[in-house]
Amino acid sequence: MAGGAEKYIPASEMSEQAEKKRKRRGHAIVAVVILAIAVAALIALYVAVSMYYGKHYFPKTTVGGVSCGNGTAEDVVAANVADADDYFLTVTDRNENQFYIPGLNFDYSYVNSGEEENILEDQDNFRWLFEISKEHDYDLDASFTYDPDKLKELVDALDIFSEDYIEAPEDARLEITDTGYEVIDEVPGTTPIEEEVLSEVTAAIDAQETALTLSDDCYVAPEILSTDPEIADLASTLESYLSSTIHYEIEGADENLTSEKILSFLIITDDGDVSVDEDAVTDFVQHLASTYNTYGDVRDFVTTAGDTVQIGGGDYGWVISKSGEKEQILSDLQGGVAVSREPVYEQRAVQAGPDDIGDTYVEIDYTNQHLWYYKEGELVVDTDIVSGNINRHNGSPDGVFKIAYLERNATLVGEDYESAVDFFMPFAYNVGIHDASWRSSFGGEIYKSNGSHGCINVPREAAETIFNTIEVGTPVVAYYREEVELTAENARISNAYSYVSKDDSEN
Repeated sequence: MAGGAEKYIPASEMSEQAEKKRKRRGHAIVAVVILAIAVAALIALYVAVSMYYGKHYFPKTTVGGVSCGNGTAEDVVAANVADADDYFLTVTDRNENQFYIPGLNFDYSYVNSGEEENILEDQDNFRWLFEISKEHDYDLDASFTYDPDKLKELVDALDIFSEDYIEAPEDARLEITDTGYEVIDEVPGTTPIEEEVLSEVTAAIDAQETALTLSDDCYVAPEILSTDPEIADLASTLESYLSSTIHYEIEGADENLTSEKILSFLIITDDGDVSVDEDAVTDFVQHLASTYNTYGDVRDFVTTAGDTVQIGGGDYGWVISKSGEKEQILSDLQGGVAVSREPVYEQRAVQAGPDDIGDTYVEIDYTNQHLWYYKEGELVVDTDIVSGNINRHNGSPDGVFKIAYLERNATLVGEDYESAVDFFMPFAYNVGIHDASWRSSFGGEIYKSNGSHGCINVPREAAETIFNTIEVGTPVVAYYREEVELTAENARISNAYSYVSKDDSEN
């Protein structure tokens, strides 16, 4: 067939194509139905789950510390009720001791306020598909009730308030040791403050806590801490005292008031101040006096004859002023610096050191009735004498004395005599060296039968020479070579070496 002639399709073939189209339409309809059923099923499932989470918490949900995923509000309430029944508070003190307060003992219980249900109602259950993988944590203003009076009774009954438990706090302090001082730290102690303990316990229970460690606010604190400025000030004061050392300038001696010795003077008072023990200072001054005073000391004296006699007594020598030296030490201790000085002397000798007589002195040998006067080592006067009548108990005082004063044209008055002299040089109370114009001879044993009332009689020329060349304070060394007993009042008052009381002499 030419041109636009139509193609011939057999009838059997056309029937077959129509069948295929029909089948495809049927399959499509089935697919749509299945899809519709599936969608409906999914919607129904989603709605069913949404309904479930309308009464259940999402997974991974915590309400007021209670893990309640997929649980109900009633489950949370039940858990809180159970927790309240089992509740107790563990209280730990500063010494790590633990005390327990059971909730049942003060009527601790849970009150359902409906907050758990409110949280659940606020949960967007239709968004469960998007929320089930998330963490959900809700605070619960849970309501717990208890009897505060019973709680107070339980707190008051805790062992931390018992006398056996309580340790009083101790202030930090400075303590003087044998070698210095040290800061003793404060002791916190365990004296509780009832109001603070009850306050912290109540706060812990209100916060539903199960453990409480009492803070420092619950204890009486020391008033003074080792870090306080007053401790540092006290240490500074001690350091100042210990720096106030004294080197004593004493010939032939190395005497020091050391820091160690000063330490023994110091006291920490109950008020926390540094104080000087004045009795200890007095003892130290006594040590100085006992060691370095030469007043009345027994000395080895080398005589003009070349031998050595021992002579003590008298009033000559170094004397440390105990009151003056004590006062000076107390003043030096306030200075905070080392000083070097002499002791405070009440009386000085001519020469420093143990040999304090020097080379200017008067030597009187009563036994040999002779006197020598040396000035700067040179012999000035060498003369016989007449001393006190020893047989009439008027023996002249022996000892180491000093010229007390010089008097020209003196009148010597006694109980039964009155004598005018040109030159009077007393050295032992009212006993002195003077001229004796009434005597024609000196020396020998005159003193035993016709001796003086105690004074040392010398020729006028010798008396004048001594008077014109001697100075007040010059040492006078007077001695007997035999044992004698002096009982006269002038011997007693002048501290004579051989003085004995009349009663002892008679015995």
